[in-house]
Amino acid sequence: MDALSLRKRFLEFFEQRGHTIVPSSSLVPDDPSVLLTTAGMQQFKPYYAELDPEKTIHPSIGKPVGLNVASCQKSFRTSDIDEVGDESHLTFFEMLGNFSFGGYFKKEAIAYAHEFLTKELGLTIAFVTVFEGKDSIGVPKDEESIALWKSLDPKLRVEEQGMEDVFWGPTGSSGPCGPTTEIYCKNAAGQDIEVWNIVFNQYFYPGSREELDAGVAGKKLELLKKPGVDTGMGLERLAMVAQKTDSVFETDLFPPGIVLIPQDIEDRIKRIIADHARATVFLLADGVRPSNKEAGYVLRRVVRRMLVYQFLYPSLRVESFLKEVQELFGKFYPEVKNTEIIFEFKKEEEKFQGTLERGLKELQRQDVIDAAAAFRLYESFGLPYEIIKEFGKERARELMREDFEKEFEKHQEISRAGKEGKFGGHGLILDTGELKAANEEELQVVTRLHTATHLLQAALRKVLGEGVHQAGSDITPERTRFDFTFDRKLTDEEVRQVELSVNEAIKQNLDMGYKEIPFHKAVALGALYSPREKYPDVVKVYSAQNPETGEAFSRELCGGPHVEHTLSIGKFHILKQESVGAGVRRIRARVEEAPAT
Repeated sequence: MDALSLRKRFLEFFEQRGHTIVPSSSLVPDDPSVLLTTAGMQQFKPYYAELDPEKTIHPSIGKPVGLNVASCQKSFRTSDIDEVGDESHLTFFEMLGNFSFGGYFKKEAIAYAHEFLTKELGLTIAFVTVFEGKDSIGVPKDEESIALWKSLDPKLRVEEQGMEDVFWGPTGSSGPCGPTTEIYCKNAAGQDIEVWNIVFNQYFYPGSREELDAGVAGKKLELLKKPGVDTGMGLERLAMVAQKTDSVFETDLFPPGIVLIPQDIEDRIKRIIADHARATVFLLADGVRPSNKEAGYVLRRVVRRMLVYQFLYPSLRVESFLKEVQELFGKFYPEVKNTEIIFEFKKEEEKFQGTLERGLKELQRQDVIDAAAAFRLYESFGLPYEIIKEFGKERARELMREDFEKEFEKHQEISRAGKEGKFGGHGLILDTGELKAANEEELQVVTRLHTATHLLQAALRKVLGEGVHQAGSDITPERTRFDFTFDRKLTDEEVRQVELSVNEAIKQNLDMGYKEIPFHKAVALGALYSPREKYPDVVKVYSAQNPETGEAFSRELCGGPHVEHTLSIGKFHILKQESVGAGVRRIRARVEEAPAT
């Protein structure tokens, strides 16, 4: 059974059983506690806590999702990048999942899973696992799940396991969590493969998984008002079992051209290319662009790793694998057919080719490659850690990723110190990273500029469209520098309209106040925020709004400082626009002296 059929049969199975089918969310998540979407439940996380699934409009379907939902979610886990190359680890993968926010619980969830696997697909379950319980956190053995599985198949083997195996969550800094039951099937080689994990969200924990495991004082599991179900079944693993292959890389979810790679190239390299080609296409399709930070850094790592292998083995043509991925997935994910994907890849390829050969030669000249030497190779030639480690061989034997990352952080600290030097070496009374001021006079100026930047982003979105998002900001007493996502140069008329829109908002003397509300409610209100930032559970939302009508010109998550009324900003003037990189523009602007009040 091909992968397209598996997706469709899963979604149809649950739709017929009263589930709303919700499309995959982006790999760039709304949840600021994670860098990329790591699980199918990510977009549904607020429904397990406070959002009402029967009343809250879900943006992708334009209506409430209801109590029961199913999806096929694009997912990405950066923790596995170093392990890719063996027979199982992946970065990008798809997660089939059914979810219930109080609609049903253990009995129905276990029955659905058993029916889908054994009757719908005709597979045999090898065994299942359940939670053995843990007294220190107050969670008993899951006797109910044991009884339910035995009622469906008295001969089924049921294994009891602990926290590290069958207790899931929370994801990020806090969230729902609970015991799980896992389903194992055998692949063609007779190996037991975990196919489906069913999480019973009975609890909420106000901290991270690490804090839960450590038993942090003052943080305890709290029973959810409505227990829920969160399941995840890896499509790649399901395909391996259904298609009777020995590994996920032999399924039809990977570029078919991989099998045509000459035999003199080892299987590990083929698997890396197969995984990274999928990762590259899906990250680019969701708007990520290669850079040296956050999601862009992840993308650059996987692209450049492929390009190094292409350089070393000319028979590898990465572009052809990317096109195969587009063809494979285009029927289910139309966004991957975007022609910009190959265009953006070729731009990064061209940028990297100029330094790659010199970098590899320099790598071979190094007698011993420690963290400092590795970072110099990265900084000067763009060689990723993985390539330095792999091709440095014995000379890099002692090199560890954590040491490399420390060098990276040390470099960032030096860069920050250099920026502060621009202020004459005197102390700063304000330094948020985005705003800097050395005295009270400068503080007043940067506060006006900071507030103007809120208006600028709103004006850009009004003139250019809602695809505009902040990509960076830096404010000094002389000017504001605002980076935003946009794929072309603005026309003179567009610049004029943006400037006019900001000044009109200033003239209206809008109130610039804030409210402290839960993060998910801020998102529901349409407040702008950066997906790359990490936000607390309760955030400040600043709105520039008409005091009489309450209509907001801008609404944004921010920590301040801001003026109280927009007329205090003064006249706003755009100095210039420029390109920062692929798909990102920059505007520099200043404000004239605010009028006396």
